[in-house]
Amino acid sequence: MKYKLTHKTEYKYAEPVNNYHSLVCLTPRTLPKQLCQDFTITVSPEPSQIVERVDFYGNTTHYFSLHSPHKTLTVLTTSVVECLTETTGDPLTKSYITCEEARFRFKEERALKISLLEYILPSPLVKWDQEICDFAKDCFKDDRPLYSCVQALCTKIFTEFDFVPDFSTINTPIKEVLAAKKGVCQDFSHLAIACIRGFGFAARYVSGYLETLPPPGKQKMQGSDASHAWISVFIPDYGWCDFDPTNNVVPGERHIITAWGRDYSDVPPLKGIIFSYGKHALKVEVDVIPLL
Repeated sequence: MKYKLTHKTEYKYAEPVNNYHSLVCLTPRTLPKQLCQDFTITVSPEPSQIVERVDFYGNTTHYFSLHSPHKTLTVLTTSVVECLTETTGDPLTKSYITCEEARFRFKEERALKISLLEYILPSPLVKWDQEICDFAKDCFKDDRPLYSCVQALCTKIFTEFDFVPDFSTINTPIKEVLAAKKGVCQDFSHLAIACIRGFGFAARYVSGYLETLPPPGKQKMQGSDASHAWISVFIPDYGWCDFDPTNNVVPGERHIITAWGRDYSDVPPLKGIIFSYGKHALKVEVDVIPLL
């Protein structure tokens, strides 16, 4: 599949903003199964320059700043991405390494442990305690394959939690999500990562898009798509394997990766510093349009 992605972010301010600094993380990654063939970013008001760089995790980011008064800020990114079909089969059929074996490898193989340590330790938005580990303990058995244990965890989250868009913010603690049994993809991903790390395994947060399909017989509405989040778990002797706990699926060609990190705080679509004392309104429109 080939997709055209558009992501429009608009801020409207009650009072003029004189200074603004922003970092944009919306460029799709180029990977063995995903090719970013084109990317453009347009900012209004137009900054004097937009600086591109690659961060610690290999994600492409763009920095810009504005130093003249404005009451509206618009950031529009457009991408063309080709997603290649998986032809090597489900990793479950090839990876039977158990939780006990994987945990031993992470502990005893120094080079492997060093390369994965940041994805095993707590991070700014992912911390855990005994209550979180207890939630997942029936999914992780020492003699079962790690891959199938992670699948069991994703199924548990999908089954027991409700998707409620307005329930949480980026600062809602995982424990609150667990207690309420509801949240959004970011919450479910953070909870899954906390459980996986709590049992000694490496997991990272993946940010991107998911093509949504309209109801049968209905036309897809413009701006109806949204950013999405899922997780990736390191399976020794195989590598990073993606899981989507929100939809209880193994991500495929309809999942488009923009970035990954320890948690959401490493890869927000936009983050910045604003010098203003007034309130603001935010509007985001996303379109994932199939081209082939």
